[in-house]
Amino acid sequence: MSSDSSKKRKPKVIRTDGAPQESKRSRVDPDQDVKYYSEEAEVELRDPNKDYELYKQTCQELQRLMAEIQDLKSKGSKDSAKQKVDAYHLQLQNLLYEVMHLQKEITKCLEFKSKHEEIDLVSVDEFYKEAPPEISKPDITLNEPHQQTLARLDWELEQRKRLAEKYKECLANKEKILKEIEVKKEYLSSLQPRLNSIMQASLPVQEYLFMPFDQAHKQYETARHLPPPLYVLFVQANAYGQACDKKLAVAIEGSVEEAKALYKPPEDSQDDESDSDAEEEQTTKRRRPTLGVQLDDKRKEMLKRHPLSVTIDLKCKDDSVLHLIFFYLINLNVMTVKTKVTTATEMTTPISAGDLLSPGSLLNCLYPGDHGRRTPNPANQFQFDKVGILTLSDYVTDLGHPYMWVQKLGGLHFPKDQPQHTVTADNSLSASHMEMTMKLLRTRLQSRLALHKQFASLEHGIVPVSSECQHLFPSKVVSRLVKWAALPYEDYLELSYTKDVVEAGLAEDTHLYYMALVERGTAKLQAAVVLNPGYSSMPPIFNLCLNWKGEKTNSNDDNIRAMESEVNVCYKELCGPRPGYQLLTNQLQRLCVVLDVYLETESHDTSVEGPKEFPQEKMCLRLVRGPNRMKPFKYNHPQGFFSHR
Repeated sequence: MSSDSSKKRKPKVIRTDGAPQESKRSRVDPDQDVKYYSEEAEVELRDPNKDYELYKQTCQELQRLMAEIQDLKSKGSKDSAKQKVDAYHLQLQNLLYEVMHLQKEITKCLEFKSKHEEIDLVSVDEFYKEAPPEISKPDITLNEPHQQTLARLDWELEQRKRLAEKYKECLANKEKILKEIEVKKEYLSSLQPRLNSIMQASLPVQEYLFMPFDQAHKQYETARHLPPPLYVLFVQANAYGQACDKKLAVAIEGSVEEAKALYKPPEDSQDDESDSDAEEEQTTKRRRPTLGVQLDDKRKEMLKRHPLSVTIDLKCKDDSVLHLIFFYLINLNVMTVKTKVTTATEMTTPISAGDLLSPGSLLNCLYPGDHGRRTPNPANQFQFDKVGILTLSDYVTDLGHPYMWVQKLGGLHFPKDQPQHTVTADNSLSASHMEMTMKLLRTRLQSRLALHKQFASLEHGIVPVSSECQHLFPSKVVSRLVKWAALPYEDYLELSYTKDVVEAGLAEDTHLYYMALVERGTAKLQAAVVLNPGYSSMPPIFNLCLNWKGEKTNSNDDNIRAMESEVNVCYKELCGPRPGYQLLTNQLQRLCVVLDVYLETESHDTSVEGPKEFPQEKMCLRLVRGPNRMKPFKYNHPQGFFSHR
């Protein structure tokens, strides 16, 4: 190979990855590790004889290997090779199985739940706060969760040991107290005979000191003749009065002899009956009773009351008294109550307050839905069908109202699916309802008396606002109440702007209804008021109708709806001091205030000459807001301005 030809050949470029490339300097990155290989230069450096020997040895080695392969194939070593492969495969399977076994063990370890996890330990913060340092070891346990858990378990064990010791001490104290109780029982059992002798000897002293212990004893003797429900009521009311309410007085009225006669055996009156039968035979010969007379007698017998009754007098702070007379209807197995109110001073009765203290409606819905018109005993309806009584409500004026709370005070319970025909009275049922019912009765009387006084002012156009509630209203209120009158339930239903309240079920015939008229100038605002029997825990509901430049109600004026919201929804702001009996008058005063704001923020018609009918006297941050042009009805005290809610 000539030197000229070697000069013409271009050197090859060997990349580090072994692929030859032509030497193009423009394409080689100087940062890459590049080697230049020159074949001609290597030929000049190598010895041809050594290359020949190397080539020869390589060929011989290849021949030897090929012969060895041929020999192995001819001798059938193929099977041994398979065995070797099988051995390796078996070894692989063993390793895989061992891996799977280890994974299962790891899973078991991860899913393992220790017994201590079932123990409800105290929190970590509480542990470090309460446990002593020798148990908590904060220098070790704060950084090691395992040591922390062990320390918490130690503290739990220590606490349980302490509780076990305390339990043993309590058991010992219990045994000691039981022994003391037995000793006292023996003492008390021997005390009754001695007390009887002392009471007998102290009768002259009782009369002299006006301490009628013997009279109370006679009351309890009379109570033996009460029917079970009235007896339960008498005992529980007496116990409650002695323990919790010194202003509660309980007494028994009626004829004891008639009560004894009810339980006389029939044999005792056979002779009398024979005489009376003879007289009846003589009278029946002359006149046979008609079917109507017979039914009337059966109804009277069906509605017969027990001769004895229980009276409870609830006295209030202002010396007004609520008299409750409880009766028991023998054949119907229900209790009824009649009411009467006595005030400390003679009160002038406003026209609109006629139903406030009425015996027929005073205790309506003392508990929600308990109007006392239907008998609570399901079995009574079958009895009524036999004698032609449609409903008990036709007789409540004479018999009293069978409220559900009256039955519970007498321990009577009437499951709907199990009508009762026998008299059963539960003392625990009466005791569980006594306190709450007495509080509700006293609250009802006080709230009605407060309304009675307020109505006297309202009928004269005066909205009474107490000094505690003056801050709820601005100092100057121009709109004034000109009318306050009772409204019949039927008339309330016919009003066009009260339909939403009626449809919502918030207006029932047991509620009280009133009409208020507020005026300012030519504007007249009518307010139909629904007064729930549970006032003031249940707020009154106002529906408004403004007659000024047309008739405006909540259906055609968003601001009228907002005025109703100020009175109905935001009533908690108007309750005043507890128990909130001033809520109604505060609502009426708020109604006068929002009417002022409504009229004063109305835009003035510039085409009409003369002064503005309702000049703006209230300070408002913004007269109107939003696309509905809502007015600022919220009063902010003590700043004295009105704003939007």
